[in-house]
Amino acid sequence: MRSVAARVTAGVVVLAVAVLVLGQLLGQPILLGYVATGSMEPTMDAGDGFVAVPSAVAGSPEEGDVVVFDAEELHGGELTTHRIVEDTPEGYVTAGDANPFTDQDGDEPPVSDDQIVAVAWQGHGEPVTIPHLGTAVMGVQGALESGYGAVASVVDAPAADSHSLGAALVGLGVALFGLGLLFDRLGAGRRETARSTSREDVYALWATVALVVVVLVALATAAMVVPTGTTAYEIAVTESPTDDPQVLEPGETTELSRTVENAGYAPVVVVHEAESDRFEADPARQTLAPRSDAETTLSVSAPAETGEYGYDVGEYRYLAVLPPAVLTTLHGIHPLVAVAAVDLVVVGLAIGLVVLLFGRGDLRIRSPGDHVPLSTRLRRRLRRWR
Repeated sequence: MRSVAARVTAGVVVLAVAVLVLGQLLGQPILLGYVATGSMEPTMDAGDGFVAVPSAVAGSPEEGDVVVFDAEELHGGELTTHRIVEDTPEGYVTAGDANPFTDQDGDEPPVSDDQIVAVAWQGHGEPVTIPHLGTAVMGVQGALESGYGAVASVVDAPAADSHSLGAALVGLGVALFGLGLLFDRLGAGRRETARSTSREDVYALWATVALVVVVLVALATAAMVVPTGTTAYEIAVTESPTDDPQVLEPGETTELSRTVENAGYAPVVVVHEAESDRFEADPARQTLAPRSDAETTLSVSAPAETGEYGYDVGEYRYLAVLPPAVLTTLHGIHPLVAVAAVDLVVVGLAIGLVVLLFGRGDLRIRSPGDHVPLSTRLRRRLRRWR
């Protein structure tokens, strides 16, 4: 039972690390998030974590839900975690529980569905919190920033932003977790007094591969599905047009500029699909490098009759593991076909890497006795790679 409990605990830790890595890749919280300020007190104290359900899964939020949205003015336009206090025709009115005023009382416009990236999971009407998760992350990140700043000033290196340091923090956590498992296996084992017929140090290769594949496919699929969505543009057609590009006279054509961002650390192919007549996107396909953005132009032709019209453009993202032309062709068949193709490539890469590193036999991890020095055990393992 102790062995099973240890493995379950290790699995939970690995899953937590995986979702944090995914959150860094996407630049938005996936399953786990945290609040950095006290604006949500007493519901969530500064530094508390919470379970974040992606908006694509949670659906449209309701009044009273705590949501994570991509603000336009708050905190310099960064992600903000506040509660929806009112649902209006113009959008959601939001506020921190500790604030005596709403965000829209300031410069922040009403929040649209497209801005919401996650909804806090609630139990008994209140968000489920993880105390001090954010405090630990921010503390270590602050230490990394101080350490990097000291080194950068000596070697004249460029400054690093918080997103880069956050990714470095996650990478460090993964490395330390892996080293912990390695040293646990290399360390001295306890002598068991009871004989067991089970082979605890032997692991079925394909069972291990299956676990790796399931995790990677889940992460890859989420990385493509979560950012996918539709953006609506309202056009007013009138006999008295203004300088506003979204106020036109009948039959007039206008161009709207749309910024597409890749906040993650994996290259993506973005496909823009106009879902309304008289509406076109140029270019219809873009390849974005990690941590980059690009502009696309939306051409709108106003109808002959006056009135207000809505135009929709869909945005679909795919990890750039296949040529952009191939992904676009597969998308033309169906978006799920393109997602499945990317997942198949991820599966192939995962299986190939595991087989390359460990062969095709069962994985056997031996725990040597404490009479063998650690340096000798390390040399033996490194000798296999020569």
